[in-house]
Amino acid sequence: MKVGDRVRVSASVVVYHHPEHRGEAFDIKGEEGEIIGIVSEWKGKPISANFPVLVKFSKKFRAHLREDEVETVEATD
Repeated sequence: MKVGDRVRVSASVVVYHHPEHRGEAFDIKGEEGEIIGIVSEWKGKPISANFPVLVKFSKKFRAHLREDEVETVEATD
């Protein structure tokens, strides 16, 4: 996986910060988005983040996920 890849959430992941369901439990399994960042360092020092994959699902919704919670989606042209 790398920045720019299209991914789908393959595991059940409950979030509370979804813009349309703020403050409520919302499962994002099956949602598709684009990887916009892989967290591997902070202030120039290497780190091991618990949720290193930053995925943008819409203009207002992003989430940090583990690598085993997402799968790449083949591009259809």
